[in-house]
Amino acid sequence: MLYWFFVNGFGFIARHRLGPAVTGLENVPREGGAIIAANHLAVIDDALIPITCPRMVHFMGKAEYFEGKGLKGKFKKWWFTSVGVFPVDRSGGNKSLGALEHAREIIEDGHLFGIHIEGTRSPDGRLYKGHTGAARLALETGRPIIPVAIIGSDKLQPVGTVIPKKGKTQVLYGKPITVERKSADEITHDDLRSLTDAVSEAIRKMSGQEYVPEYAQKVKARLKEEAAKAESQQPQE
Repeated sequence: MLYWFFVNGFGFIARHRLGPAVTGLENVPREGGAIIAANHLAVIDDALIPITCPRMVHFMGKAEYFEGKGLKGKFKKWWFTSVGVFPVDRSGGNKSLGALEHAREIIEDGHLFGIHIEGTRSPDGRLYKGHTGAARLALETGRPIIPVAIIGSDKLQPVGTVIPKKGKTQVLYGKPITVERKSADEITHDDLRSLTDAVSEAIRKMSGQEYVPEYAQKVKARLKEEAAKAESQQPQE
């Protein structure tokens, strides 16, 4: 795996361009499994965590990144695999659960797993409350969650921008949130939502961002339903 080669090589360029100021690295355990749970403002967030964290962080990536054909497809698969990314099928159900199972194995093997806990921003730029993946992994493994607040990446890479501008960002690693391990059949919906809200609140306090009192999954489902309804009401030619 070429993770540190890319972090130390290309990371130099990224650090120069993105200018991350880092605080709270003492909150990252020096050994043992844990979950790095961060907010998500821009694509470059997936670079800011690896170039600032003292340990390797494994991430999920869209399954499409690993399924391309030809030379370009093979290169993308090699690249993502080399930097510790593994595929997740985002269609839901058992396919998505398979990726979470792999993440659990990574954590129990003593490694760090990174995940963005909220999925989308509202039209006015606020953040919807996030999904419960990090909470489930923490409860099933008994490993801590380290909340991470990323600040400024959306200013360097606004929506629709491919190449980020040069500027300054911040990456704040918060105090670990510890949990008691539970078997899968003991974990309740309230357990998942309570822990997810605690992580979101920790990120909110560090970042100063405001959260919408709705969960991203519900918002996406509602928007999808509204779009389908609007399309069905379009006059037929």
